[in-house]
Amino acid sequence: MRKQEKEIPVFVFMGFLEGGKTQFCRETLVDRNFTEGEPTLLLVTEEGVEEYDEEELRKRNVSIVYLEEEELNTDKLLDLQDKYKPNQVMIEYNGMWQLEKLFNIRVPKGWTIVQVITLIDATTFTVYNNNMKSLMAEHIQSADMIVFNRITDDSDINTMRMAVKTLNRRAQLVFENVNGQAQVDDGEIEIPYDLEADVIEIEDDDYGIFYIDASDNTDKYVDKIVKFKGQVYCPPQYKGKAFVPGRFAMTCCAEDITFLGFKCVSLEAPNLKDKDWVTVTAKVKCEFYKEFDGDGPVLYAQKIEKAEQPDEEVVYF
Repeated sequence: MRKQEKEIPVFVFMGFLEGGKTQFCRETLVDRNFTEGEPTLLLVTEEGVEEYDEEELRKRNVSIVYLEEEELNTDKLLDLQDKYKPNQVMIEYNGMWQLEKLFNIRVPKGWTIVQVITLIDATTFTVYNNNMKSLMAEHIQSADMIVFNRITDDSDINTMRMAVKTLNRRAQLVFENVNGQAQVDDGEIEIPYDLEADVIEIEDDDYGIFYIDASDNTDKYVDKIVKFKGQVYCPPQYKGKAFVPGRFAMTCCAEDITFLGFKCVSLEAPNLKDKDWVTVTAKVKCEFYKEFDGDGPVLYAQKIEKAEQPDEEVVYF
């Protein structure tokens, strides 16, 4: 009978092939002496150009095991636990495997995933994001920390920041340059409209940026006047006193289209119909409402005009 008496923290490193996972793991285990000599089990599920120095890892009390996809199961993990008796586990996860396999597996009792780190090569991010958007989205959505490495002067930081904030606002974002210097990101999305204008006009293509920035940095918009085109949604709980103008947005795939909008208080609400297109001019306030689980932007309409449907109904991130 197997017995597990202690909790074993599990650290997961995700990302596509050549995304920098092995280098990051190696630096964490060796250069930063993360394990502090405690018995550690490193599970590697793909082999790239970068390799581990197994002799050096043994000096650090790290045991390395390479696994095929079919070996990633409960019985195998139990056997490895019995054999190596680790105090902690690190998993370098194959970027092409479905993440639900890892998160749905019944790990040995006591194993607890405490941190998921996604490594992304900034030089190939656009290619992967354009061609494997749903898989890239999984890597971002599941992460506690996201590290963009190989950053150069030509890297589009704002696009990377947008990609993360759209899918996962809780994740810590780190940018690491080609020299290995890393910096935790505390920057805001660069916005393409003038926040100091008397009326802030939001173009159709910029609605997604407006929604994210206003949600994350509501104070910047309080008492500002905004103008944008949106589709009408009339939630029954507002009882004709307010509506939600917004846009449908696709973050990763056609199955992941979500309506993004803010509550808008207006005397015109009873006259509006779901799916109508309108141009809204409104003052922004910050108030509590349950859709935000706290304080968030609430619009107070000054003018509502009928509008033509835009050329592209869906906003893409």
